[in-house]
Amino acid sequence: MTESAHGLTTGAVARRLGVAPTTLRSWDRRYGIGPAAREDGRHRRWTPEDVAVLREMCRLTSSGIPPAEAARAALAGPAPAPPADREPLPRPARPPGSGNGLPLGAVRQECRGLGRAAVRLDAWAVDDMLASVIAQYGLVTAWEEVMAPTLHAVGRKWETSGDRYVEVEHLLSWHVSSALRRACGPPPSGSRTGVPPVLLACVPGEQHTLALEALAAGLAELGLPTLMFGPAVPPEALDQAVRRTGPAAVVLWSQARSTANAPLARHVADTVWGVRGARARPAVLPAGPGWAGQPLAPGTLRPGGLRDALALLRGLCDTAAGAGAGRPAAPGQS
Repeated sequence: MTESAHGLTTGAVARRLGVAPTTLRSWDRRYGIGPAAREDGRHRRWTPEDVAVLREMCRLTSSGIPPAEAARAALAGPAPAPPADREPLPRPARPPGSGNGLPLGAVRQECRGLGRAAVRLDAWAVDDMLASVIAQYGLVTAWEEVMAPTLHAVGRKWETSGDRYVEVEHLLSWHVSSALRRACGPPPSGSRTGVPPVLLACVPGEQHTLALEALAAGLAELGLPTLMFGPAVPPEALDQAVRRTGPAAVVLWSQARSTANAPLARHVADTVWGVRGARARPAVLPAGPGWAGQPLAPGTLRPGGLRDALALLRGLCDTAAGAGAGRPAAPGQS
């Protein structure tokens, strides 16, 4: 039996809240977040009021507040809501070493909260925090200052911990991907008539797509048409996609130096379409850390990050749209 007339056992509460029983015992011992009654004077029995305090403790720690401070606030009860016309100021980042054991360094508080929720496998909290940071800070800041640093920290923890934390990375990656796709919304419809698309693809052998998904979401916000081809696109398929669609630009993502493919980038940059005397070719943007130090073809553009990539692509699409009727149609577009 996990529930008695006196309340829930620690194990039952832990399963209900998605935290480890040892965490609840630690909070009780360290911060006084414990049950009002104990069966036979020893076994914890949690009442609905006790569980409500624990829920608030989980919410506060998931938002990045350190456990000791969160415990004081949870025991004091919920704080009054701020006035509707004022948004609470973000709390300053905590120094390295506080939080969930992830190698985050000096980052926004929201990174620590997102990391804690991911390590706890608290899918609801992860989803809620991702939606909140996108709504509060905008897509670009949310990606560059919250999502990407947390993903990198989880990846580094996995690499240095043997087989541990694989499930944390998978859960966080899936929810980040879901949040980015929700931010994309439906494809632009008639908002940028006549603008050639931006083609997004990972180079052969590259499976990491989240940065490209963030770029796709940012382009959707700008109303720019995109074609997302995802991971490990074969060279022949990429060549056909470029020739069939006549894109304004092609973004080739490489996460690792082992996947960067300079000959492929040069080939795409040299691809032409249209009738003789009125040929066109795409701009090529090799993006991602894998391209660092790689020799690139003349005229290729290396964006420094999501914000830089969006600015470059917006300019390229505006130029292509301004060319108007002077730009030949690619096969399949005529």
